[in-house]
Amino acid sequence: MGFSISALYAGLCGLLLILLSARIGMMRRKYSVGLGSGEHSVLEQAIRAQGNFIEYVPLALILLAFGEAGGMAGMQLHLAGSLLVIGRVLHAFGLSQSGGVSAGRLIGIVLTWLVIIVLSIANIAGFFS
Repeated sequence: MGFSISALYAGLCGLLLILLSARIGMMRRKYSVGLGSGEHSVLEQAIRAQGNFIEYVPLALILLAFGEAGGMAGMQLHLAGSLLVIGRVLHAFGLSQSGGVSAGRLIGIVLTWLVIIVLSIANIAGFFS
């Protein structure tokens, strides 16, 4: 059994991570900051957008792959993967716009948590079936 659906969303998330990382690199160069944020709030926001991505996405992708291996329906997997990617894009965009509360951050984290919760429950339920 392959993991073609999980691979698609892992690939999309990988590209998004590179975009988030490249943004930090460009800002570090612009502000001449080698480590940390150099007290530049926009750089700190970019660092947190990448950090938050790294904190949540690996587990979500593992859960997606386990769901695929366990026979979860393709449409459900695509829905979860799509919501994950959309959530992470919204979160990163929202955090790049404001270090405070923003609609993008809120919707992004809610979608991410929803994906992790649903996939976690589906994987647990699959264990007992």
